[in-house]
Amino acid sequence: MYEDQVESPEEELKRADHLVYVSLKYTRTCDVIKNAIKRMIAAYELAFDEYLTVKKNREELPASTKEKATLVKALLGNPARKYLALYNHLKKIDKADYDAFDEFRKGVTLKTRTPIPIEVKMPDLYAYLEITKQFVAYLRQVLK
Repeated sequence: MYEDQVESPEEELKRADHLVYVSLKYTRTCDVIKNAIKRMIAAYELAFDEYLTVKKNREELPASTKEKATLVKALLGNPARKYLALYNHLKKIDKADYDAFDEFRKGVTLKTRTPIPIEVKMPDLYAYLEITKQFVAYLRQVLK
């Protein structure tokens, strides 16, 4: 997660939203894309923590985020599959080495150096952000 202490997934999403819709619009660099992806991952992880804190005892919580994601998947079942698939996809993009194409231009693209390359363009980033927002809203609804 990031060095500053963010209390809720909504706060992390505000920062990701600003990166995607404001910073990326003016800078058009892959560093901004990477930072937005990191913020989305952090929002997922904060949402996992909040959900599991309500559903489980503090002593029963797993230490690693991978175990937390697995536990959330088991508790939520089938409706959470697409959200957790995006979380895993974002983690894969974040861990991979990448090349930057068309930086400082309208079609800025981050392309991973993986066996099956993943290209992230601005419309993809918009979609990732919207699905992440839907996931946080879904967890809030489930917790009511």
